[in-house]
Amino acid sequence: MKKIRKAVFPVAGFGTRFLPATKAMPKELLPIVDKPLIQYAVEEAIAAGIDTLIFVTGRNKRAIEDHFDNNQELEMALRAKGKVEQADMVKNILPAGVECIFVRQAEQLGLGHAVLCAERVVGGDPFAVLLADDFITSDGGGVTADLTSAYEATGKTQLSVMEVNGRDISKYGIVVPNRTPGSVAGLIEKPEADKAPSNLASIGRYVLTPDIFEILRNQQAGAGGEIQLADAINTQAANNAVEALKLKGRRFDCGSVEGYLDAIMHVAERRKR
Repeated sequence: MKKIRKAVFPVAGFGTRFLPATKAMPKELLPIVDKPLIQYAVEEAIAAGIDTLIFVTGRNKRAIEDHFDNNQELEMALRAKGKVEQADMVKNILPAGVECIFVRQAEQLGLGHAVLCAERVVGGDPFAVLLADDFITSDGGGVTADLTSAYEATGKTQLSVMEVNGRDISKYGIVVPNRTPGSVAGLIEKPEADKAPSNLASIGRYVLTPDIFEILRNQQAGAGGEIQLADAINTQAANNAVEALKLKGRRFDCGSVEGYLDAIMHVAERRKR
């Protein structure tokens, strides 16, 4: 079984719910205390053994590339002032051997389309997808490490899922459970709460097999007129090729202002301990 070495980060969104803060700054660089959202996701991927980071970007996202690039002027200025710890922090944002690749998504046509934009870089390898908006804290190696381990055991697409209830069900892709525990029979994008097949919601962490690209290429637009990743995973699930792993940790929806503030308070409280 191939090891998961590549991760895709879809970061082309406008972040309109955070305007005017995101007028010139990517929402993925909004800080949770002292570290931007995207860096938490990148560190989670690296902790899972991933060494190729593929960012699917759009206009006004150059700052993400700059964040992960070397900044020798800043580093030298910090060292000249005796701020060695801060200089080392700037230098070591990415460990040696980790590569960043940036792919442009010219038009925002959905999460599935963003993943498809990474096909030439991913090639025929299995890969992880991490949505930085989903800020997750967990113990151990992290959610992505759990998903990669599960993939290496079975070779199937892996979804991170959590329980949701009430009206929140209609905000997520909802799992159609199979008879076998952990097996997924289907994935329905944003069903009405009273018609949902379960209360297990797929969240922003995936390990996908490369056949997903062929499915996405031939897939018609779904909810919102976009190419939905959930629809492609639903096609995989029909072939008994998808499994779900319950989240071991806590998730914050940092695509919303309320979730973002909750994440900041959560991290701040943990820092005090």
